[in-house]
Amino acid sequence: MLTPADEYLIHQTPYTFDSVFTSDRNFYDRYFFNGYSRDGSVYFAVAMGCYPNLGVMDAAIAVVHEGKERCVRASRLLGSDRMDTRVGPISVQVVEPYRKLRLKVAKNRWGIQGDLLFEARAVPVEEAHFYRRTANNVAMDYTRMTQHGTWTGKLSLDGRAFDLSTPWWATRDHSWGIRTVGGRDARGAPPVEPPQFFWNWAPCHFDDLCVLFTVSEHSDGTRWHESGVIMKPYPAGTKEDTAVDHELVFRKGTRHLESARLFFRPKGGKELEMTMKPMYSFLMKGIGYGDPKWGHGMWVGPDEVEGIELDLAKENPMDPTNLHVQQISEVTIGKKKGIGLYEIIAIGPVEKYGLKGLLDPAT
Repeated sequence: MLTPADEYLIHQTPYTFDSVFTSDRNFYDRYFFNGYSRDGSVYFAVAMGCYPNLGVMDAAIAVVHEGKERCVRASRLLGSDRMDTRVGPISVQVVEPYRKLRLKVAKNRWGIQGDLLFEARAVPVEEAHFYRRTANNVAMDYTRMTQHGTWTGKLSLDGRAFDLSTPWWATRDHSWGIRTVGGRDARGAPPVEPPQFFWNWAPCHFDDLCVLFTVSEHSDGTRWHESGVIMKPYPAGTKEDTAVDHELVFRKGTRHLESARLFFRPKGGKELEMTMKPMYSFLMKGIGYGDPKWGHGMWVGPDEVEGIELDLAKENPMDPTNLHVQQISEVTIGKKKGIGLYEIIAIGPVEKYGLKGLLDPAT
């Protein structure tokens, strides 16, 4: 079926844009945004995903303030027009590719409302391609672009307007390809080995610097993915790829971080060490990651919206739905002080840090 996107000279297959190159049901195309005040007292995150072979488009926003995480989630029938990026009260508009995007959250009964402009601080980074097999299945085969920026505009919670006159720091990513969503296909042999997944992602901001650290490892520490980038903000707009390493301290009784030391090692350059001290955690289930009902690509209905509030002090960090977090953190490089986040999932053994079994907590 012809769609508005078919007017552009950007086709990659012999088919119209309502079809993708593969019949794999796990094909997806997703935006992620976050933003936070310079002191970290307010944090928000947004996810919007399109699943052409599932016929679903979903979106969610969550705001953390004063120990509570307020979430609005929406899901709808995709239809044929993938350029229609409106789901419930949430919409995203590309104003200028890789420079400006507009995020709107229309008035709704769960109290989150906004009209925000993302403006790039630094160049977009195409991370190393993600590819991971689980037994005989391809679990991941996708591209991800990450970019640091700022937010200006309006954001309110229950009618209380937050002050963005000093632009808030922001990170966004856009990823697309094959990534397991929904339930496991019942066909074929069951997994031979127990699950193991150790994921680390840390985009951080300083007044004169942006950094990106990401590592994914097997239980023995061998890596199946890594990226490290040091960037100078515009107008310089430079970037330097680096090798990376980590020294993490896990909070006892959890699989969340107490602190982190990250190392960036440019080829032929001086090592840069960054320390991170988490202030609080954002639960990724609030925007659909791992949620049993509102998980990405799940069928909720043709046009559904729901809101919830999580009391972060009452959430069990070892509940399987709470393992995936972004920890908003104070960051330092020498005398430089900044702010950023550390996203982590640690499932199964991680030998370097003494994590054992499927979900044994740090001791």
